[in-house]
This record gives sequence, C-alpha cells and structure tokens, in this order.
Amino acid sequence: MNECRYQHTQWGPWFALLYPLSIVFLALAVLLPDFPLRYIFLPVGIILVPLAAGIHYLTIEDSGDHLWIHFGPLPVFGKRIDYCDIVSVEAGQTNLLDGWGIHWSLRGGWVWNIWGRDCVVIRLRNQVLFVGTNDSAGLLRHLQATAPNLQ
Repeated sequence: MNECRYQHTQWGPWFALLYPLSIVFLALAVLLPDFPLRYIFLPVGIILVPLAAGIHYLTIEDSGDHLWIHFGPLPVFGKRIDYCDIVSVEAGQTNLLDGWGIHWSLRGGWVWNIWGRDCVVIRLRNQVLFVGTNDSAGLLRHLQATAPNLQ
C-alpha cells in the first residue's frame, strides 16, 4: 500500500443544514398523512439523509499515480485525477456563482468545493477542474512536484 504524500481534509457546514431539513420533511410526511405533498416530502426526506452523510468533508489525497478527491464520510461522490493527465495548475478562487458542491461552472470546468472560495485550478488534457481547498498552497506544491506533464 502506498503511503500518502499529500492528504488534506476540509470540513463544511452543509450536513448540519441537511440533517434537520430531512427530519422536517420526514416529520411532515408522517404528520400530514392525508396531505398530497406527503408523497414528495417522504422521498425527499429519505434522499437528504445519505446526501448529508456524504458531504461532511472534502478530502484530497495522493494515491500513488493519481489524486483522489472525495466527499465523506459516506463515499458517494469522488473523482480520480491521473497525474499524467494534468497539463497545468494554478491557485485561483471560485466566484459567487460557482458556489459549493459538484457542478459545472459557467466559466467552463467542474467545481469540487465544500466551503470557501480558495481553489486550485487543475487543467487536464480534456477538462478543467476547480478544486476548492483551504490549503491551496500545499496542494499546488504537491501537484507541481508530482505531475510529470506540467507546462
């Protein structure tokens, strides 16, 4: 097993909002049995529980020949980035429209962010990633030392 040369975890507050929200939806589904929206409240409440369990934190870690980015503790969302596919890296910031989570940015590229605006912009052969982190200098140093094809 490879020893990680880089690992950083950043915590976000979103789970603290989603757990109570799921309880509200589930309670409404139980307390309003004749209400037609019950059939919306129940599945939404059920879906929010594993979603909340999947976004307590965002971990970025070296896994030998690739960088592994994943939310946790429930490993629902993750991304593998092969070091040999990285063509450039730079420190950056997400904007207000980029927000948090995993989604396509209006600037072009995928955003992976749990909290804050600091990020590392990773340009791959076929896509751009905005990886949010509160350790952008450390991640940038690691990528510059590890990715063989940086320009």
